[in-house]
Amino acid sequence: MISVSEAKKIISGNVSSLQPVALPLPGSSGLILAEDIYATMDIPAFPQSSMDGYAFSFAGWKQHKKLKIIGEVAAGSSEIFTLAPENAVRIFTGAAVPPGADTVIMQEKIQVESGKLKIEDENIKEGDSIRPKGSEIKDGVLAIEKGSILSPAAIGFLAGIGITEVKAYPNPSISIIITGNELQQPGKLLQHGQVYESNSFALTAILQQLHIENIQILYATDKHEIVTSTLKKALRQSDVVLLTGGISVGDYDFVLQAATECGVTKLFHKIKQRPGKPLYFGKKENKLVFGLPGNPSSVLTCFYQYVIPALEKLSKRKIGLQTLKIPLAKLFQKNAGLTHFLKGFYDGKTAMPLDAQESFRLSSFAKANCLIQIDEDITSLKEGELVDVYLLP
Repeated sequence: MISVSEAKKIISGNVSSLQPVALPLPGSSGLILAEDIYATMDIPAFPQSSMDGYAFSFAGWKQHKKLKIIGEVAAGSSEIFTLAPENAVRIFTGAAVPPGADTVIMQEKIQVESGKLKIEDENIKEGDSIRPKGSEIKDGVLAIEKGSILSPAAIGFLAGIGITEVKAYPNPSISIIITGNELQQPGKLLQHGQVYESNSFALTAILQQLHIENIQILYATDKHEIVTSTLKKALRQSDVVLLTGGISVGDYDFVLQAATECGVTKLFHKIKQRPGKPLYFGKKENKLVFGLPGNPSSVLTCFYQYVIPALEKLSKRKIGLQTLKIPLAKLFQKNAGLTHFLKGFYDGKTAMPLDAQESFRLSSFAKANCLIQIDEDITSLKEGELVDVYLLP
């Protein structure tokens, strides 16, 4: 068996980002940009009114005081005309300011008398309420740099400068293989010796929480040829394969043998931890294979500790669990030799290990909001001692 830190180092050293792909802008939300994007034009492409009011020449107003209103310009109007110094034009927010005008006065600070504009604002200045051409961004300027997250605001900004497609690092595609003869689907009648299958539900929920949607669920009975053929299919269709169960050393555990026959190189098997000691990690070319233990708490613990960091490197997205140093809420004792990941509850001040820590029990995990790490060489911790705590998403 290897240590927790050794396992994480092996995973990190064997995972690199997926190749960038070209995506339509609406399909890139939350991804990481793989190229610098430059503006291809001035935005706005014309001087633009920032409010409803009247556009005019500031010097013309100084000379004539009252200006003749000769028409209006609505947002989106393609009409172009030159405004004489003695004239003004009604204008609306977002509309192009006509040539000859250099100032806009808001409609609340004017009077219209016999078709002429009288300005009632002692503080008005030349250029007021006009967005200059290129004030958002100028042609050729870097709009968003490589490595930026494509947030809703970033996508809106790119759309606003005319971008329709971006190169981004994609989310990985995932196959989840559920093994075990004893498993029954929820909603169906349990036969003697059967248990309801829950791992696919939990794993799918976490992946969706991480905004990973390309998920395939496959089922394999405890037969060597079935596990092997199912794994071959999963390796063809997905970047990451997660198997649950069948990774120990029992007579019906075929994942190790199937992985070898499918050309997967084993990088480690078994970690000095509880729960999740039988965890397997392998690789075939650029495809990753995780053999997760079958017990539900082991599955979730291993996913949070080992699979999420791999997904983070594949997509370049920061999705890893936040880690804090938190005082332990009560005394804890264990034997040396295994790192423990305890289901816990963090109340903002201390971390409390929950009851029902056995690997088959999910009820406590359903109440947990953190995992508490107790390192392998530690045998006793007093109340108030600091521990590493992983906050669950």
